Amino acid sequence: MPAHVLVTGAAGLIGAAVLDVLTADGVATTALVLEPSDTRAGRTLVGDARDVALVDDALDDCDAVIHLAAIPQPGHDPDEVVFGHNTLATFTVLDRAGRRGIRNAVIASSYAIGGLPFARRPLRMPYLPVDAAAPLQITDPYALSKRTDEATADMIHRQYGTTVVALRLPFVGAADDRLGPMAELFAQDPGQGAADVWSYLDVRDAARALVMASQPALPGNHVLYVAAPDTLAPQPTEWLLDKFHRGVPRPAFPGRAVPIDLLPARELLGFTAAYEFPVA
Repeated sequence: MPAHVLVTGAAGLIGAAVLDVLTADGVATTALVLEPSDTRAGRTLVGDARDVALVDDALDDCDAVIHLAAIPQPGHDPDEVVFGHNTLATFTVLDRAGRRGIRNAVIASSYAIGGLPFARRPLRMPYLPVDAAAPLQITDPYALSKRTDEATADMIHRQYGTTVVALRLPFVGAADDRLGPMAELFAQDPGQGAADVWSYLDVRDAARALVMASQPALPGNHVLYVAAPDTLAPQPTEWLLDKFHRGVPRPAFPGRAVPIDLLPARELLGFTAAYEFPVA
């Protein structure tokens, strides 16, 4: 385990859960938050992750970084703000960490990088299960920012030797908050989940995966999908795929198995989701 971790975006849903996991593991933490917030971190700094001087201050005594600070979707901000904010924040945090000689960093990428969730024109899955080798079909600034973030991680690894893990996270929530309403939506109108292949992750699992990604089994620059092993829809996966992804090349998926390749995350991180939402 790292001894002291900087968590950016630490006031958000996932960031707060990451601090909980690190604190429970006895790891010292520094939180970087955009607005004044109560956090469980040992030290909290307020400001923008694009601010070089602030990030340098936040990195003092840290030996790992979990970078979560970002605009989480397009639509609420102008395209140039979504893309510019997210990519500059990621570059600043990773570059300053690399210059410090910090050996491990984790960034929150997104399932949406594939292009379908925020698509601005009709798109079709190239094949299933979704994996990191699939061609990206980007038509929105958020997905583009995540693609740029992953390219930045690759550059940082090549330049500084930093091990960086980019986790492509699906829809994340708590059972009593975001997951329940989404499960009800998929039960009534399963087409609403087709672009995301009905995938999800409990926020506690998302936090565990991010912490585990700060100590991968192998050094390098890694891109991994994580998700719960079953979908958030009550219908069988084969029925869903026949209806909403007809003709897409795929193997058979038993029961409600999520059509995402989760094996690389198991092999590199030892991560398997522990919290499955009880879909009716």
